[in-house]
Amino acid sequence: MLALRLTRSAHPAVQLRRLLVAAASAGTGFLLLCALGHALGHPDTPASSTLRLAWCAAPLVATVYFALAVARTDPGTRPRPGLSAVGLGPARLMAISATTTALSCTLGSMLALLVFLHLRRDLTGMPFDGAATDFLAVGRPLPLPAALTLLALVPLSASAAVAVTLRPRAPVTGTARGARSYGRFGAYRRTAVRESFGAYGRFGKQSGAAARGRRTVVPAPDREGAADVSGTGHETGPGTGSEDVAGAPAAAAHTPPSGLPWGIAVLAVGLAVEAFASRTGAGGAAGDRPAALLGLPLTAVGLALAGPGLTHLCGRLLQTVRPGALRLLAGRVLMAEAARIGRPLGVVCAVMSAAYAMAPLQDGRDTSSGPLVTLGVLLVAGCTVATLLTAAVEARQARAGTTAALRRLGAPTATLRRAAALRAGALLALFGPLTLVVAELSAWPLAR
Repeated sequence: MLALRLTRSAHPAVQLRRLLVAAASAGTGFLLLCALGHALGHPDTPASSTLRLAWCAAPLVATVYFALAVARTDPGTRPRPGLSAVGLGPARLMAISATTTALSCTLGSMLALLVFLHLRRDLTGMPFDGAATDFLAVGRPLPLPAALTLLALVPLSASAAVAVTLRPRAPVTGTARGARSYGRFGAYRRTAVRESFGAYGRFGKQSGAAARGRRTVVPAPDREGAADVSGTGHETGPGTGSEDVAGAPAAAAHTPPSGLPWGIAVLAVGLAVEAFASRTGAGGAAGDRPAALLGLPLTAVGLALAGPGLTHLCGRLLQTVRPGALRLLAGRVLMAEAARIGRPLGVVCAVMSAAYAMAPLQDGRDTSSGPLVTLGVLLVAGCTVATLLTAAVEARQARAGTTAALRRLGAPTATLRRAAALRAGALLALFGPLTLVVAELSAWPLAR
């Protein structure tokens, strides 16, 4: 009931994002039901039906990714001071977010079932009765357990992803994350200073250490990962000022994301797999060379992994060669938001390059699946672009305090807008040519 009340009383922009999640869930559910209908109508070609069901994995992943991004930016279920006193702790808010996501996805799945039954002529008295019945197994009984199982994939996957991502984590105490070391007798060392022999039992030693530990205890991280505005990746909280948990100035440690080398390696492996498949299976169709199609997911994963690192690199390049205040501001914001907007941006580039590479494969031989292919492409592209825009909204919410501080210091609004335009132009200048190069390299082996 509480989830329903929060859903009903949300801001119109939040309601619009939830409706978009429901629409994406409806499209994915309809594709899954169409794969079931093809299997019922063509029992003699199980391989083709299995391939259709496998192609539904991309819209399913895109829908779950979009639902997770929407749940992260939901202001109604964000941890705030005082909510734990009324029973709305981090675990309860996480459960509410997962329930809200499940409700939105279930609404879309039920809509997909109604449309599917209507097109099968199981529901009459509505317009467009019996349209597009080639792949819906009209006249055959629909196995309801199988249909409900397929429709439950999106709500269960999305709610599970939200629950895992937004689960409450234990607060970090003492040194920064990853800087904890082992002291004497296997105990955790909470100070960066080496202790001399006998210092452990010295009077006042532990009381001082306990006091320092209490001063450096960090509150539980919030939904956005509690990253400070500098983007160091250390968890901070109210009262820490401009220092991270280790006591060092936060502005002095723009820790770059660690996924860039792995992303480049996976991207290179994907392109190599496609090139090897084009040499070993030349002259055959791309569908007869599974290795050629296997390279596309690898290149997509590589771009997604490399996205945060490339965004961080773009922000660093903006600050080179005697930068002014505008370039410094734009570069620092890009470095701070690299982990938040870099991965959705990499996913968008991966989807665009994969769509360009697979466009020649649609030669019109199977005209019955044309509308489904178009629906799947629109679903994946729309969900990835919507996820990127949602991540941009999340980044704007995260730096709202910094923007307000700049305005209090007298920064003109036009300067902030020019900095935002400069960030967008720099990202387009880096990711645009990269997408074109990857798309051309991916399309060349598939076209042979």
